[in-house]
Amino acid sequence: MKTAVVILNYNTRDYLRQFLPPLLDSVKDMDAQVIVADNASKDGSADMMKAEFPSVRLIELDTNYGFTGGYNRALKGLGADYYVLINSDIEVPANWLSPLVEWMDSHPHCGACGPKLISWNDRSSFEYAGAAGGYIDRYGYPFCRGRIMQKLEKDNGQYDTPENVMWCSGACLLVRSSVWNELGGLDERFFAHMEEIDLCWRMQLRGWKVTNVPSSEVYHIGGGTLPNESPFKLRLNFRNNLLLLENNLPATFKAAGSKCPRLRARMRIIARMLLDGASALVYLFKGKTAFFKAVLEAHREYRKLRLKGEIKESPSTPEGLYKGWIIPKGLF
Repeated sequence: MKTAVVILNYNTRDYLRQFLPPLLDSVKDMDAQVIVADNASKDGSADMMKAEFPSVRLIELDTNYGFTGGYNRALKGLGADYYVLINSDIEVPANWLSPLVEWMDSHPHCGACGPKLISWNDRSSFEYAGAAGGYIDRYGYPFCRGRIMQKLEKDNGQYDTPENVMWCSGACLLVRSSVWNELGGLDERFFAHMEEIDLCWRMQLRGWKVTNVPSSEVYHIGGGTLPNESPFKLRLNFRNNLLLLENNLPATFKAAGSKCPRLRARMRIIARMLLDGASALVYLFKGKTAFFKAVLEAHREYRKLRLKGEIKESPSTPEGLYKGWIIPKGLF
């Protein structure tokens, strides 16, 4: 097959029931196969798939490996030119996949691309997780064309031109399989959240492009597996932000010609950790002690998980790096 469209499912049986039929209909005339990989769900998702969608290939994993480990295992050995990572809480229209495949076919230097993410609940607005492609600021805070922090824009066609970006959302991401294999897939230390930003950043450090293709759009609910007000989710985000910087900043500074890339990266990460500390204090003053503890635990896990080694050579500086600090723009 040319394209493997893979849903990694964890306890979202009802979303599969709702959104799998239109997904199957959308690819029936294409050289594509829909596959569901189940991350050891506890809600009977696998049994439902066998009973209600017996013709759909089901990969049953023996435990919950997270987004990273689950996809690394699910995609291993699939004979496809392109992999599509797509969430179970996404509704697709009829012609969402063709523009992405055609873009990759005609742009051999593109390693990954993604559609516009539109809110399922409000089809006139962008959706938080990825909007029209993402950037990252100097301290590692991600934001999107169409979304800064909690501020979402209406989709008025302002981002209807294909654009190279820093990252596209893992909620719906098409990746060239050869690039996926070259990079070794997702970094499993992340477990979930920001792993796609890390993947896209690593791609760009190898010279590949990442592009938002707005002629494709999908409708995302968001928060299907972890609610937004989750200390666990907050811990993952703070921890993985630091891992993201640790993985990629030294090579990025080296590509830009810095004489001391590791030192510059370390200083930037320390600055980010101080900003995290300020956020933790805000949570504490607001009485959100679980969130305060989540930030502290995130830093502890980061120090345990961080890797040290030689800085790899990088052929190019990534696109989509915002030199300023985005948080003030999101607050005011």
